[in-house]
Amino acid sequence: MFLVKRCPVGIDGLEIEEQSQSYVVEVPKQEVDVGYVDPTEDYYVAVLKQPGETSQPASTQTSDDSSQQPDLDQPPVSTGETRVVEITELGDQGDGLTRVERGFVVIVPETEVGERVQIRIETVHETVAFGEVIERYRY
Repeated sequence: MFLVKRCPVGIDGLEIEEQSQSYVVEVPKQEVDVGYVDPTEDYYVAVLKQPGETSQPASTQTSDDSSQQPDLDQPPVSTGETRVVEITELGDQGDGLTRVERGFVVIVPETEVGERVQIRIETVHETVAFGEVIERYRY
């Protein structure tokens, strides 16, 4: 678990906690009590590095920058990979959709908007991938 030291909306004590291969953002109750946060509203949350922080521990960094760059010509998922995702919309055929890095679409059959699920990537194409639900999570 780590503590977010500064938050753009001024919420001190905002915490991010790891739970079952995902992270949960906890907002202190006093922020709701005072009225800074409305629990009936949706909020976007961004976690940003402090200036000067690196994305990897110093011991794992290499001087070859090309090894750290993602291959933008390839899909950001691979067959057999597992992820915890939230279904954000429904496709034309009624399947759940989620978007991962670079807005890449993963189609997840038999899911509904708002569901949080662990999926295994079954098929990867150039512009879309298909995932199968392994586990469903409750909020």
